[in-house]
Amino acid sequence: MRTSVLWINDYLLPTADASEQAKVLTALGLPLDGEGTAENGEAWQEIETTSNRGDCLSHVGMAREIAASTGRTLKLPSHALPTLTNAAACPIKVTNAEHAFCPRYTARVITGVKVGPSPEWLQRRLIAIGQVPRNNIVDATNFVLFELGQPTHVFDMATLAGAEIRIRRATAGEKFLPLGADAKAITLTSDDFVIADAAQPIALAGIKGGALASVTATTTDIVLEAATFDPARVRASSRRHGISSDSSYRFERTVHPADIDLAAARLAALILEIAGGTLVGAVADVGAVIPASLRVSLRPARCRALLGTAVSDARMVELLNKLDFQPSLRADGSAIDCIVPPRRVDVTREVDLIEEICRLAGIESIPVTDTIAVRLPAPSPIERGTRAVKATLASLGFVETITHSLVSDKAAAVFLPQGASALRVDDATAGEPALRTSVLSSLMHVKSHNQSNGTPSLALFEIASAFHWEGKSHRERPTLAMLSDACDGSRDAQSAYRFIRASVERALRVVAGRACAIEFQPLTADCPTWLLAGARVVVDGVSVGVAGVVAAALQKTHGLDRPVACAELTLRGLLLNFPPESSATELPAFPATDRDVSAIVAESVAWGAIEQSILASTLADLESVQFVGVFRGKQIGEGKKSVTARLRFRRTDGTLRAEDVEPRIASMLERLKHETNAEIRSV
Repeated sequence: MRTSVLWINDYLLPTADASEQAKVLTALGLPLDGEGTAENGEAWQEIETTSNRGDCLSHVGMAREIAASTGRTLKLPSHALPTLTNAAACPIKVTNAEHAFCPRYTARVITGVKVGPSPEWLQRRLIAIGQVPRNNIVDATNFVLFELGQPTHVFDMATLAGAEIRIRRATAGEKFLPLGADAKAITLTSDDFVIADAAQPIALAGIKGGALASVTATTTDIVLEAATFDPARVRASSRRHGISSDSSYRFERTVHPADIDLAAARLAALILEIAGGTLVGAVADVGAVIPASLRVSLRPARCRALLGTAVSDARMVELLNKLDFQPSLRADGSAIDCIVPPRRVDVTREVDLIEEICRLAGIESIPVTDTIAVRLPAPSPIERGTRAVKATLASLGFVETITHSLVSDKAAAVFLPQGASALRVDDATAGEPALRTSVLSSLMHVKSHNQSNGTPSLALFEIASAFHWEGKSHRERPTLAMLSDACDGSRDAQSAYRFIRASVERALRVVAGRACAIEFQPLTADCPTWLLAGARVVVDGVSVGVAGVVAAALQKTHGLDRPVACAELTLRGLLLNFPPESSATELPAFPATDRDVSAIVAESVAWGAIEQSILASTLADLESVQFVGVFRGKQIGEGKKSVTARLRFRRTDGTLRAEDVEPRIASMLERLKHETNAEIRSV
């Protein structure tokens, strides 16, 4: 908040110069954020406030802090009003059916005012903080706003249809024209709240007054508004329409219903002083019952323990009294009972009172040790497993990315599960308003960007969450997403898929153990539309995701000039048990012998079927079966392929001879021919 040094001094006795004001406020947690000289030669300072200290968004609020810290006297502004000669009701009818939004609304009427320039002293105060004086009525509302922190507003009574004010919810499609030379009419929604007369809105409640009821040079009778509104709904409407003001800034930080009266009386007294007129009728006061003052107790022993310094009970009472907490020390000294001033909405607990004592006593008085003992907890299984996966993929040449979770509606729609919908942010102006439904969409954007900048071949991964809306709840899926073209630099989709598949297997072995059973089950009818072809990844019988080649249409959408393969895995269940159980085995004492078997099979026969057929033969001394490669060509035939498998045999009690292996392979080959209709090409 921009403050005037002289204006703050209006409420301090004795006064404080600019450097002392800045030093004291900074020590109290309200740091100096800039300074300068206004057009009229007065010094100003920008004081930073936190979002929970709305009570300091005023010159009186700043002066109160300085007075409490330095022992100065706080001089509150005068707000004496003339005594009404009759007890007539307020000439304006005020109705408020929205107590949850508007806990309290007050209105006063002054007739016979004369609109004109403000007195020089008032203009000087506003100019010092960068405000532009308008006229005595408008300037009075701005003065009270920056003096006491209470937003107020003034309506031209002659413009109010039906001599009535209504606090109500806006009608969807209703139009409203805000104040301002360049302001344009906005269309309201049923989530907005307005101050209206009997015919139309005259203010967007808590945010902006309307042009149709504004004070002009011909205004003679005015209605003074002082109210408070729900912070969250004011903030929502302000952002929805892109309209903010000094008033909305303060309402968003909470104005307590009990704090309205002082500012309302101050405004009325000020207008009567500088614009003349007559205060007519009683105050219209509508809303919910004002909440009782909050009572919070402080244990002195607890305060001393937290601060680590010996603050006496009497000193605590003294400091809290300076901030108007009305402290009362119990007879047994066990606690100090306090009544929280309405303006201090940030104080709700014992520790908040301890913080106040700390601020006023001086943070520098708290002892600081040179060292602090810290015991770090062991990393969780998920954290350790995630690190292991990242290290493994990095060793394979993958580059980790950290991308934004918001994408375009089109990008989100591609990866939506059937029957689900995307989650969107409530911002119509956002170019990418949807939470990503797959991290793969982000990886493809990164790959496209790098391709455009001269890096066409790149393997990427990211561990992050994807989101969607399903039924009546939102789903968040922590996933490992991987994307790569062929690691050998070719433009072959099969090579890209083999690299992704091998990388997936390596990562899964890290988190699930070397002994886990990993299957890649072909996706047919249930293949996602964003995959050209793919497989469901299954670990020990549990599906953990999919892997495959990205569909050509999606590849083209992202401008990728070569086939890419991808994988999307959910590893959380496996990571919970990280590290996997492992056992040591004795290294073999005797050499192994390998036999390569090449079989011509139909294109539809998967490697898994060949592997299972070989293993089902239960060959003696068979140590492992490994995939070597696949060959396609004219000599093989249309719709067929040659698959080569390597069988490794080893004995534990001696060297295995070739003549011992041959009979076993022969029986296995017969089984393979029968189960897969294979034609043995070579052994």
